[in-house]
Amino acid sequence: MNATDWLGSDKVKEVQMQNNKKVIWIDMDNSPHVPFFRPIIRELQARGYEVMLTARDCFQVCKLADLYGMDYQKVGVHYGKNKFMKGMGLLFRSTQLATYVMRRTPDLALSHGSRSQMILSSFLRIPTVMMTDYEFAQNIPFFRPDWLIIPEMIPESSVANHSAKIRRYSGLKEDVYVPGFQPEQGILEELGIDPRKVIVIVRPPATEAHYFKPESLELFEAAMAWLGKAEQVSMIMLPRNDGQAGYVRKKWPELLQAGKVLIPHRVIPGLNLIWYSDLVISGGGTMNREAAALGVPVYSIFRGDIGSVDKHLADCGRLTIIDSSEELPTKIELRKRDHSEDFKKTSRPALQQIVDILHLILQDL
Repeated sequence: MNATDWLGSDKVKEVQMQNNKKVIWIDMDNSPHVPFFRPIIRELQARGYEVMLTARDCFQVCKLADLYGMDYQKVGVHYGKNKFMKGMGLLFRSTQLATYVMRRTPDLALSHGSRSQMILSSFLRIPTVMMTDYEFAQNIPFFRPDWLIIPEMIPESSVANHSAKIRRYSGLKEDVYVPGFQPEQGILEELGIDPRKVIVIVRPPATEAHYFKPESLELFEAAMAWLGKAEQVSMIMLPRNDGQAGYVRKKWPELLQAGKVLIPHRVIPGLNLIWYSDLVISGGGTMNREAAALGVPVYSIFRGDIGSVDKHLADCGRLTIIDSSEELPTKIELRKRDHSEDFKKTSRPALQQIVDILHLILQDL
């Protein structure tokens, strides 16, 4: 006789829930982490785990979390591009997190690159799982995660010297949440955009990131000048922060006044904007891969070290990398795409694979 026979299935589930009631601390310190962790949190809670959530107040992280109704503790801000201020801010935020985290004593710390969490977890001896999909992201000297979860297309050679235990999942990070996407109708009407125009999503490069190179900004400005002359184009500008929004308004006031460039007045989930656009031109990162995951034409103007994920997408024809301003008119097609069909959901194993990995890690703690 097994446990289900003498306890009943409901009782077995209750016992499993009690056994699994471990606490996972997730820290979100950049806007892509909000949609990424939502389904992971849901799956972890369904398996009986408790999740405590912290968020850094920058890059619209908290605004997106509020939009989705997520229960989180706001901790810290962004300290700008200056390396000294970044370093001091990193340590200060770790201290701020400590006042919250030490009340709960989590069993596992999980993030997609939170350096503050890494530092604090090391001092508090909290087992740490770090996720990344860009192998050139800068590590903190003397601080390493216990486990590293990465996409399978990142080669072994890129992580061969990493001290963490490496675990892999299939597909893209964006495959975790894109299958749950539901297009929100009326977005273009709300923004006052003529659907007959070629609608281009434009995302500036991450000018405050450690991997930023001035060539990315030069290529972004060249793209804006080229798009600004195309009569049939309407641009939806998605700056990463208020500073970038101010820069765009100051640099191209005539394009904004003419309605050629629009900066949304409220936070709108990126997937919705991408879905109703005709193409995306972005300075690298999540938005490029979100477009690729949705099947929307996407062009990268990122001029830093190209990661394995983007190389894979380029090799598969799902992403076009622009190397110079001369390639803008030769590689980018400014044309309407067919919006008549609904988003077709396909089976993508990334979410379940990641949650299964976390479950196994937690069971061994």
